[in-house]
Amino acid sequence: MSAPLHDEAFLARAIDQSLGNAAADLVIKGGRIFNLITGALEARDVAVCGDRIVGVESGYRGAHEIDASGKIVVPGFVDTHCHVESSLLTPTEFDRCVLAHGVTTAIWDPHEIANVLGPEGMRYALAAASETVMDLRVQLSSCVPATDLETSGARLEIGDLEEFIGHPKVIGLAEFMNFPGVLAKNRDVLAKLAAFQGAHIDGHAPLLRGRKLDAYLSAGVRTEHESTTAEEALEKLAKGMTVLIREGSVSKDLHALVPILTERHSPYLAFCTDDRNPLDMAEEGHLDFMIRTAIKLGATPLSAYRAASLSGARAFRLFDRGLVAPGYRADLVLVADLDHCAVASVIAAGRPVDAACFATRREIAPVGRGSIKAERVAPEDFVAPGTTASTLVIGITPGKIITQRLSLELPFRQGARQIDLAQDAVKVAVVARHGVNRNIGVGFVHGFGLARGALASSVGHDSHNICVVGADEGDMAVAVNRLKDIEGGFTVALAGKVIAELALPVAGLMSLVGFEEVRAALLPLRQAARSLGCVLPEPFLQVAFLPLPVIPHLKITDKGLVDVDRFELVRE
Repeated sequence: MSAPLHDEAFLARAIDQSLGNAAADLVIKGGRIFNLITGALEARDVAVCGDRIVGVESGYRGAHEIDASGKIVVPGFVDTHCHVESSLLTPTEFDRCVLAHGVTTAIWDPHEIANVLGPEGMRYALAAASETVMDLRVQLSSCVPATDLETSGARLEIGDLEEFIGHPKVIGLAEFMNFPGVLAKNRDVLAKLAAFQGAHIDGHAPLLRGRKLDAYLSAGVRTEHESTTAEEALEKLAKGMTVLIREGSVSKDLHALVPILTERHSPYLAFCTDDRNPLDMAEEGHLDFMIRTAIKLGATPLSAYRAASLSGARAFRLFDRGLVAPGYRADLVLVADLDHCAVASVIAAGRPVDAACFATRREIAPVGRGSIKAERVAPEDFVAPGTTASTLVIGITPGKIITQRLSLELPFRQGARQIDLAQDAVKVAVVARHGVNRNIGVGFVHGFGLARGALASSVGHDSHNICVVGADEGDMAVAVNRLKDIEGGFTVALAGKVIAELALPVAGLMSLVGFEEVRAALLPLRQAARSLGCVLPEPFLQVAFLPLPVIPHLKITDKGLVDVDRFELVRE
């Protein structure tokens, strides 16, 4: 949406409406305001001129009035780190889905689509972000590719990013995943960091502590969302970071970090979802779910609502939002009570959110059609050669993207390691899909519980090659080949047939249908996965994180198993 004009005429109107000399454009009457500075609930009206709050006293009259009797007015929520692509929705559908949960600002790192399409993906992200009703801000993807341990569809160097730095939607440099490159003073890494000194630099440093953390922060990093324990988060807080508490569809850190979500710490803590799909949004919610869960787990409402809005806004230098106060952006959420955070209605930049809001958006043409360029595979492509029965196996921890490094004795025949259902050791493979090469990395994974069939996904963080997990090599081939036919997405195969699928033709990452249809399609996919014996609550995003070689401890890419702790390929 086009930026509002805050010229002298607007300021004069705002002052008149604030003083009551003229009717406000919008007044929310009869409710109570939750003050995130004092913690008080105040029975006051909220007067709005254009996109700005201009009064929080009683007795305002408005050209349009909303009866908020029995409701509490809180600031719109800020998702401080997300990948829109991981919602499986285009930005316009993400907008329509997430705004209903009170999220009026989201900060998007489009490195999923950037890893597939490079600058074209960034241009699409910025064009789409300019049309949303919510304020969708973009951070420039810092690590495309994330490492050289995988085959990416694109590469973004500092020269590629310079085109976008001055764009009004750009808010800084996105999560800097290559922390080993920072510590090693890699020239390309330092060039990107140098270009954003004085701007916001987002971090990504799981388990980084001590002097290595100090060195990483010395490069100008200010926020980070990979803390998985209170101890790790407290060290990062003490060293000046704002810690973004994450609760996605796979990575769930809220329960572990709630003990530090106190009124003392809440100015330096914020909420984010990172990767969350529309089924979880429908069943649980979004940041509204995080708020009510945090309160249920013992956080005070003041701490939870601060983290959901004011703290995140200030951490990312969005000083115009996060409070229900004069001069602040009129991003507002009406809830029936603070503890349950049931969103009754939403105002985004002074506009009540309804179907008419979404009808004003300009359509952005999809990009990345036909991006699955992998050649067709056969069962024999998933042979796992070796010299001994002993092999490293990726261990899944439900609710985490950090994996375990396991060593198992597997059946061994004719120079190849075999699947062992008794040990829950099934095959995992990554098939390069960008047309750069024909790489296929094959290994084993424990924790899916598969007894038959296969699951495949073209969503494979961060380079988005095809990742397939299976108890049968023939079904693995069927699942992978079907992804090429449908331009990417998710597939489930059993006995040589595809039994469930979801097409994601926009760069192999996003659907072209509405969020309601995507949500409905995810249900039979989950059911099909369970029919194979899968025990994971969110199997497809768990598959999608197996190729992510910047998250400890053991991962797999199209080049093979990766020892993330050593940042090198495993040679068995």
